[in-house]
Amino acid sequence: NLEALKALLPRYAGRVKCIYIDPPYNTGNEGWVYNDKVNSPLMQEWLAKTVDTEDLERHDKWLCMMWPRLQLLRELLSDDGVIFVSIDDNEQHHLRMLMDEIFGEGNYRNTIVVSRVKKNIRERTKVPALNSGHSAVLFFGKTNDSLIAPPTVFQKKPDRWHGFDAPGVRPTMEYELFGMKPPEGRHWMYSEERANNLIEQDRLRPHPQTGIPQYLLDASNETMLDTNWTDLQESDSKFAFPNGEKNVNLIKRLIKMTQDPGAIILDCFAGSGTTAHAALQLNKEDDGNRKFILIECEDYADTITAERVRSVIGSGLSGAFTYCTLGEPIDIEAMLTGESLPSYEDLAGYLLHTAGVPLADGVGLSPQSSDGLFYSTDAHDYYLLYQPNFEWLRRNEAMLGSEQAKRIAEASKERQTRAYVFAAGKFMGQRELTSMGITFVQLPYQMHVRSA
Repeated sequence: NLEALKALLPRYAGRVKCIYIDPPYNTGNEGWVYNDKVNSPLMQEWLAKTVDTEDLERHDKWLCMMWPRLQLLRELLSDDGVIFVSIDDNEQHHLRMLMDEIFGEGNYRNTIVVSRVKKNIRERTKVPALNSGHSAVLFFGKTNDSLIAPPTVFQKKPDRWHGFDAPGVRPTMEYELFGMKPPEGRHWMYSEERANNLIEQDRLRPHPQTGIPQYLLDASNETMLDTNWTDLQESDSKFAFPNGEKNVNLIKRLIKMTQDPGAIILDCFAGSGTTAHAALQLNKEDDGNRKFILIECEDYADTITAERVRSVIGSGLSGAFTYCTLGEPIDIEAMLTGESLPSYEDLAGYLLHTAGVPLADGVGLSPQSSDGLFYSTDAHDYYLLYQPNFEWLRRNEAMLGSEQAKRIAEASKERQTRAYVFAAGKFMGQRELTSMGITFVQLPYQMHVRSA
C-alpha cells in the first residue's frame, strides 16, 4: 500500500477530505511481516521476520511501517481534511506520539472510545485485571482549518445518555442558528449566548454547502465532546472477513463528521471494503456524491474487497467503481542510472506533482500537440518532450529548438499563459526563452544516457 499511496499523489495530493484506516494492531498474533523495500542487508534481515509476541522489537517495526504511510496520508489530505485511525491498547500510546510528530500536537482533536464487546473475546484475557472490550479511534486534523461538524448537534434518545439533557428540559439549547433549528430529537451543544460569542470569534460558521453549523476547534485548549461511542450498534453485515469485520455504523459516523456530501474518502488498509460500504450507504441516505479510494494489497483484494463493493452496489446502493492494479512504480534511482524509463503519462504526472500542480479529475496526460503540450491551467501550459526510448532521447527532436519555442510562445501569448517545457536539453539560452514567456526544465541527464 505504500507504493499505491505514492501513485495517488500526482492526482490526489491535497484533495482527500477524510481518511479512515484500521492498520494492524500489532497484537503479536497477526503474522504480519514488514516488507517495505530497504537497501541495507542488515535492515533486510531485521525486517524480514514474522512479527509475533516473542519479537522484542515488534513495536519498532510497527512504527517503521506506519511512519511513511502516515507521512503520505498527510500529504494527500486537504487543508481542512481529517484523519481517523482505529487502534487498540497494543500501540495506541505509540501511535499518538507518532501522529503528534507528523500532524502536529496542535492538530490532535480527540480520542474516540468505541465498543467492540463482540470482537476477540480472547484479547480480554491478556490483562486479567482489565476488560479490553473497547478500541480507540485517534482523530487528527491536518491544520487548524479542519472543521468538524456534529459536535454542534447531538441526538438524545430516550434509552441512551449522551451527556446532555433532553429537548424541552433545556430550552436555551433549542434556538435558531444560521436560520436553522435543531432537528427533532436534537439540540445544540451551546447556549445562544455562547454560540454568538463563537460566531464573533469566527469559530462557528455555516457549512458552505449544507448550511449546517460547524465548530472550528481551538485545538490548544478544547477537544470535541461526546467521544464515548459505546452506543454504536454492531454492523448487520453478511460479509464475512477472517480478521474481523469493521463496523459500518462507526465509519458512517466518522465520514458524516466532515459534513461534505462530495468528500473524497480514503482507506489504505481496506480489508473487506467496509469504508466503501459506509460511503455508498451514506450517499443513498442523504443523496450525497462521496467518492472513495480503497487500497488493499493482500491476495483477497479482488475476491473479497472489490467483490463486497460489487455486491452492495448490486443490492440496491447505487454507485460505481473502478478496480485498478499497480503498474511499475517510477523508480527515480533507475531513471538516474539509465536502467529504465517510465511511460510518458507517468513521467508527466510525476513532474506535475513535483511542481506542486494539482490535477483535475479524469484528465489524461498524453501529448495534445506535436510540441508536447500535455496539461494546462488558467495561468500555465506544460510541455514535455519525451519518449520512453533511450535512442530517441539522444536525438535532436528531444531538444527544445528555436522554431518549436516560437510556436509554444505564440500559443501561450494567445492563451495569456506562461509555458513550462520539460526536455532533455535545449538549443537556446534561458534568457531568450524567458523573454518569450518560457521556463525550461532539464530532465535528468542520465535519463537519456544508457548506463554501461
